[in-house]
Amino acid sequence: MTAPAATEPTPADRRRWARYLVEERAEGMVYQKLAARRGGEEQEILLRLADAERRHEQHWLDLLGGEPKRLPRAGIRSRLLGWMAGRFGSIFVLALAQSAEARSPYDSEQYATPAMRADEKIHYEVVRGLAARGRRRLSGSFRAAVFGANDGLVSNLALVLGIGATGVSSGFVLFSGIAGLLAGALSMGAGEFVSVRSQRELLAATEANEDAADAAGDLDIDENELALVYRARGMAQEEALTRAHRIVEAAKAGARRAATGPVNVQGGDHDIVGSDWTAAISSFLLFASGAIVPVLPWIFGLQGIAAVVLALVLVGIALLSTGAMVGVLSGGPPLRRALRQLAIGFGAAAVTYVLGLLFGVGVA
Repeated sequence: MTAPAATEPTPADRRRWARYLVEERAEGMVYQKLAARRGGEEQEILLRLADAERRHEQHWLDLLGGEPKRLPRAGIRSRLLGWMAGRFGSIFVLALAQSAEARSPYDSEQYATPAMRADEKIHYEVVRGLAARGRRRLSGSFRAAVFGANDGLVSNLALVLGIGATGVSSGFVLFSGIAGLLAGALSMGAGEFVSVRSQRELLAATEANEDAADAAGDLDIDENELALVYRARGMAQEEALTRAHRIVEAAKAGARRAATGPVNVQGGDHDIVGSDWTAAISSFLLFASGAIVPVLPWIFGLQGIAAVVLALVLVGIALLSTGAMVGVLSGGPPLRRALRQLAIGFGAAAVTYVLGLLFGVGVA
């Protein structure tokens, strides 16, 4: 497995090999910890990834001539992944691992084998696939949660800044912020419940049923329209004809249900949409937790410019955090997503603040 050396290795080469060694060990440990928190197919896949990392680890051990007396520490990203994998085992770890696998140093490393370079590319796709499973499971409730939190942060910040800029008392600003929190949280929760419930009901109306197949025993085995049912569900013509013929034959023999299971070419739509109650509760709680942030300075008795500045700082931190979280989960650059969230939130708040100044006499 060891690649032939183009030149005699230097001390810098050996230090680089040692760094590769500890990184491979750290990555393998991440996959092992994730596997311990999962079962079935996902566990098997993660254990296979850990085995591959051990093969890479052995490659660098062979080049180094055995275990070095001193090894560098793994990078902060690898140590963070290992810590998170042992405690959470969540989609966040897989999303971060996906980003790490995308940046393989072996493409330009002369001592890495072609098999190792290919492994790293395959690992990226495998981890991306596992992360995609988690994203699909989270999609309904996560969408509602992120939307709710950011809506609460931005809308209530805009509300308290706009009202505060008119020159009203700090007590009135506080009352307005609390009222905005409750009204917005209730509206978001009810809206998400109705939205997701309506979408699930719409999908339920399009689901396949087996009423046509139940009548298969009375159909002519050569001339029947059962194949049209399957073609209408999206099957190709030949596959539909084969399925219809098999069902009719089994039904006439009195064993249709033993010969074939029900057909459902939709598959998984309800899981993708998510739970209506989960979406509603997430929206309510996340909107409320976001909307309370800009009100905190007034709750603790601050007034005027001091309250406005602290509200901006607190909301800015929250917007940066949620933006970075979205970036991690989506596999995109967290900093860019965080700055985008900050710009959008502060932009909306700035508009209402300016309007408040135009209609008022300044900050109370």
